[in-house]
Amino acid sequence: MNLTDQNLREREFHNKLQSKSKGRFENIFYKAILNAWDDFYNFLNTNAKNSEILDYGCGVGPVIEKVIKFNPKKVTGIDISNVSISKAREKFTNSKVELIVDNCENTSFSDNKFDIVYGLGILHHLKIPKCINEILRILKPNGTLLFIEPLGTNPLINFYRLLTPSSRSKDEHPLVFKDFEMIRSNFKSVNIKYYGFLTLVFFPFYNSNNSRIFKSLVKLDQLLFKIKIFKYFAWSVLITAKKN
Repeated sequence: MNLTDQNLREREFHNKLQSKSKGRFENIFYKAILNAWDDFYNFLNTNAKNSEILDYGCGVGPVIEKVIKFNPKKVTGIDISNVSISKAREKFTNSKVELIVDNCENTSFSDNKFDIVYGLGILHHLKIPKCINEILRILKPNGTLLFIEPLGTNPLINFYRLLTPSSRSKDEHPLVFKDFEMIRSNFKSVNIKYYGFLTLVFFPFYNSNNSRIFKSLVKLDQLLFKIKIFKYFAWSVLITAKKN
């Protein structure tokens, strides 16, 4: 497995992260994008059956635990962190799950292998041109890309990131609009959906995605995101696209 200096830094960061007994403090904010996760899993629930699927940057396998219930043909999980893969292997005895230490920018897979390649917060750890080209290579024709990624255009969130450098790896780069243009230039049927403006601002005032407050904020967010300037203030995006 050939690794760049950036790959090695990412592996070291995530090995240390997965060796800790406690999660990151920032995890408390993720309830602000629970609707993004709902859309993510709804898509997989609809499309995973009998599909060959790659969990691209699987970590310790939390998504695989849900996706395997959607009756895929097989789920393969890859991660650069050997600690993460070791922990993931402890969870799964299902013959439909394979877990591999691998480099997402330069995988060991053959061309046109997967029906779906998905990930949660992984692309922003990678060189976008490299990973987009690699996903194109390993997806089958008309195969689907599906990712939730942080957005790098909200100045307040970026200021918080500046104040808390130890919470993230050195090379992280939340996505910006030029990254979406690269995806659009290589894929068809590209859809970018935005999440986490008012749901993030008011996250102390609700506890779950079943809260009436949360549901109201979600509706308001989606109305605001129809206006381009408000997209800059979103926290995350859900990206779906198909290979030509």
